[in-house]
Amino acid sequence: MSTRFDHLVIGAHTLSQGVAYVHELLGVDIPKGGEHVTMGTHNHVMQLGDDTFLEVIAINPDATPPVRPRWFGLDDPAVQSSLRVQPRLLTWVVNNSSLSDTCMRSEFELGDVTPLSRNGLNWLFAVPADGRLLAGGMVPNIMQWQTSTHPASGMSDLGCRLVSLTIHHPYKDWLSSVLDGMQATHLVNLKSLTDAEAAYLSAEIETPSGMAVLNSTVPVR
Repeated sequence: MSTRFDHLVIGAHTLSQGVAYVHELLGVDIPKGGEHVTMGTHNHVMQLGDDTFLEVIAINPDATPPVRPRWFGLDDPAVQSSLRVQPRLLTWVVNNSSLSDTCMRSEFELGDVTPLSRNGLNWLFAVPADGRLLAGGMVPNIMQWQTSTHPASGMSDLGCRLVSLTIHHPYKDWLSSVLDGMQATHLVNLKSLTDAEAAYLSAEIETPSGMAVLNSTVPVR
């Protein structure tokens, strides 16, 4: 089993808001992706490399509400309250070819293996029963593609590349242990914070106009 970096997830209250946010920070117009019928969400996506991409996701107001809580904490009132103010980096996603085994071995509850699809793409995704972000988004969701090639290769290439993802956390050793269990520690940089500081993600992205940084810090009203 080899765990690989898959994609970054930007949450937005509406897709148009999320697209505008990406344009402001990265200087590009991220194209439409599709709908996740099971989750009642929709997205826009673009390449950050041959096997890495950026996703902007929001609740689809035209979709039938799902029978379960949506993924990425999108049904959490606190998450939605922050997204109304400003979209933000919510979490990151990794993939491997042994999703069920990884979930069974992990000491951290990663979620239930759930079949999902979008526009003809199919994959398995570990979704917590309550839809919550794992450790506030610091622990990645994990998935397994059911495709012969990574879908990022077919997404629009707008000249943006992921340079690094850093997790700033007051319990760095604990987080490192969780990531070790997913064989994902090597995919990110870990930096310590004091006990009084809130954990957050920061992603460096090279864009056609220079370096940009996405972060998960909750905006102040």
